[in-house]
Amino acid sequence: MGQQPRIRRYAPIVLALVLLLTSLPVALPDSGDQLPVGLFSQAQPGTTFPADWKPLTFDKIPTHTQYELVTDGDAVVVKAVSQQSSSGLTREITIDPKEYPVVQWRWKVENVLTHGDVTEKSGDDYPARLYITFEYDSSKVGLFEKARYGAAKLIYGQYPPIGAINYIWESKSPIGTIAPNPYTDRVKMIVIESGETRLHEWITEERNVYEDYKNVFGEDPPKISGVAIMTDTDNTKEQAVAYFGDIVFKKK
Repeated sequence: MGQQPRIRRYAPIVLALVLLLTSLPVALPDSGDQLPVGLFSQAQPGTTFPADWKPLTFDKIPTHTQYELVTDGDAVVVKAVSQQSSSGLTREITIDPKEYPVVQWRWKVENVLTHGDVTEKSGDDYPARLYITFEYDSSKVGLFEKARYGAAKLIYGQYPPIGAINYIWESKSPIGTIAPNPYTDRVKMIVIESGETRLHEWITEERNVYEDYKNVFGEDPPKISGVAIMTDTDNTKEQAVAYFGDIVFKKK
């Protein structure tokens, strides 16, 4: 009984994490130096998304961001349009970050959010983010946390991830800023791009997920369990347009 308020307190973010893992993760076959996760460039514009990618929606947010495959320049990419809305695209996967520690992706943003603020719930919106979750590992939590994860499993049918990293395009915070998500410190926000300087420009990003996890959580990461892309403006009540290119994991 004493733990129930904590469960209710964390329920929104726990549900969001669980929604990234609504089925058993798919193990990717070893393909050498790279593991492709989102090969949007190989799809056809106006068609369905590549296999294993699916919508990520939230029960309490009725207005969803619209995602479609479009041609931009010489490549097929994902276009996201958010109008006071929130939803994403997600893929359940299993990746060993020790073997494939580096994630590389491309994105382009048309505008930043006037009221975006990584430190506030009211500003927890981003024109673009790459969301990476890590699977629950009971050896990495204490007795209280085990009880809380066990209660979450009873409610949602499976364990939520033990943590997540969001690589975000922020409005004002300097590049390199690291902050806990305003809803829970089990999700860490890392500012990769910020402000308007590079709007309308395709940018290739590369991050060492293994080292980032160690830096923000203070321990070696468990296996990666999911990857999502998202453009959301439901808290700020604004609008945003962004584009996402291919996502791959690479050996060091």
